[in-house]
Amino acid sequence: ERFIMRILLAEDEKSLSNALISIFKHNNYSIDAVYNGIEAIEYAKNGVYDIIILDVMMPLLDGISALKEIRKLNITTPVLILTAKTETEDKILGLDSGADDYLTKPFVVPELLARVRALSRRGNYQPDNTLTFGDIVLDRTTYQLSCNNQVVNLKNKEFQVLELLMLQPKSVISTERFIEKIWGYDCESEINVVWTHISFLRRKLTSLNSNVQIKASRNIGYTLELKND
Repeated sequence: ERFIMRILLAEDEKSLSNALISIFKHNNYSIDAVYNGIEAIEYAKNGVYDIIILDVMMPLLDGISALKEIRKLNITTPVLILTAKTETEDKILGLDSGADDYLTKPFVVPELLARVRALSRRGNYQPDNTLTFGDIVLDRTTYQLSCNNQVVNLKNKEFQVLELLMLQPKSVISTERFIEKIWGYDCESEINVVWTHISFLRRKLTSLNSNVQIKASRNIGYTLELKND
């Protein structure tokens, strides 16, 4: 299974946003959609994305202002701006504000996908393809979990659950957040689906004799912590 790329899309035109969500999902990308510049900043701050796509004309805060804020937060994720304007100034302003590329509306889908692939090749801008906590190491390209010179393979959803926990160790992550991030907002998944994947991961951690455990907080969520803490 290949590493799933995550995209944050900020586009206030609902019909275009929905069309792009379908296209990206069809091309095996994971995508979060927001509809204004304020939300774009919040999501960029709290999520781990491989690429951010920002529309310039958005309510509450425009794309260029959102981009400047994102760069001020030292978020180095490649950004593609979408501009309906053909004026060169708009593109220059975007690039000077920290965008990596731009696309003028209307655009054709193959070009958008090509731009996204090109941005994803700009080196491993994700500082690391491995996540470490306690004595465990999660390889984000192979979905392998290793500990004490032993390795186990994780299934796609198990990997995503553990990745979310390892990105925010010692923080409680709610069941709703797991469902929203991994199974999708519109997903009818029962709460049990998260619990089931947590149990699989617990068994794997036990089989590796790891010093890391997943603690459940009743009716709140789950936390990754060290056994002796």
